[in-house]
Amino acid sequence: MRCIGIDIGSSSIKGGILNLESGLVEHTEKAAFPGQLPGLPAGFHEVDPQAVVQCTREVLCKLLQAAPATAQVRFTSQMGGILLLDAQHKPVTNYLSWRDQRSLLPAPGRSIPLIDQLRQAWNDQQFEELGKELKPGSAITLLCWLAQHQQLPRQTMPVTIGDYVIASICNAPPRMHRSHGIGMINLKTSDWHHDAFAAAGIDGLHWPALATESETVGHFTNNGQQLECFAAIGDQQAALFGIDLSCSELSINCSTGSQVSQITAQFQPGNCQTRCWFDGQFLNTVTHIPAGRSLTVLESLLTELPRAAGISLTNSWQLIAEATEHSAANGLSCDLSFFSGAMGNQGRIENITTENLTVGSLFCAAFDFMADSYLECSNRLSSSPSWNQLAVSGGLVQAFPALRRRLAERFAWPMREVAEQEETLTGLLKLARRTAS
Repeated sequence: MRCIGIDIGSSSIKGGILNLESGLVEHTEKAAFPGQLPGLPAGFHEVDPQAVVQCTREVLCKLLQAAPATAQVRFTSQMGGILLLDAQHKPVTNYLSWRDQRSLLPAPGRSIPLIDQLRQAWNDQQFEELGKELKPGSAITLLCWLAQHQQLPRQTMPVTIGDYVIASICNAPPRMHRSHGIGMINLKTSDWHHDAFAAAGIDGLHWPALATESETVGHFTNNGQQLECFAAIGDQQAALFGIDLSCSELSINCSTGSQVSQITAQFQPGNCQTRCWFDGQFLNTVTHIPAGRSLTVLESLLTELPRAAGISLTNSWQLIAEATEHSAANGLSCDLSFFSGAMGNQGRIENITTENLTVGSLFCAAFDFMADSYLECSNRLSSSPSWNQLAVSGGLVQAFPALRRRLAERFAWPMREVAEQEETLTGLLKLARRTAS
């Protein structure tokens, strides 16, 4: 049996044919995620939602040509961001991306950023029940911005981009999987946190019905054939399900974005974020740990002059990996917090000498910072760790053995390395296999 999996990511929309018998992802197709709309103020990031629907439909139709007998489509999608729909489920806003930073601007008539004002609107219990989720591009911060700028019509429906895509191609009412309701669901009741919405000034909205991962939310018609479609699950949860993360493991994901996570059977809030997992379980996590995105800043600096001279270094990352194999930080310090995240927003390079300002030392210092950050963030999950193994995934560990060694030095537990390249699609495949059985 085969079904189709679609990953609506922030850089690309990727799909694959999921072979439930072999457990393999076959015949992938990909399209670039539409770019942000032009002419927006600095820090704003909006995308035409209909363009996302069109790109997704194209990827889906190509996959159906390769597997016409498919009967199911499963989705995962980028988390955060929001768009509003009217009563006919038509967009009344663009898709405000999770990359949007407008909530870091001062609120109208206030000297503090809107995101800080929003945190002050909630008491500690409400914030804990929301999973301690409050990021610049999160849905609730963007809704709060719209409300404060008189751009939040009452009775409109907030949905994620994945919800809108599925509703559009199925011509069905949008439904949201709980893994996408980050910072909006009361984790104690497993329903929308209307008290928190009222405190934030965004009450009066029409929230979509919540769905489980095993429920059909609509049907996509292709050449007279109806395909069951399932609600989009969060891309983080899909990827971790794809690597078979267990409750006894600490997940360390080292990729463009980065996180540490552990599954908990009950709601056990800590000094971290808490999100919905599957089967009524939860995921304690720290996200936005500096990783590949910040390393790219360093690589871009080092290759700036060759690019200006018209020289393309196609193997720059390989050269960096080789340099770190024969070097150490040698006293150099590199804080990768170039973007606001779990370790702050004040990136810096310190303790420079004429001997240690080399490519190898710079990236070794960056890897030291990453490994130290993972250790610190794991302590935020639990001061008394209940895991007995690390599940390490993401392309950076495979690309940089020097980073892997630093992880092994800092963590006392055995390490299970996951080389899976299609983590999110594999997660969808495993969910489909579980439902089929």
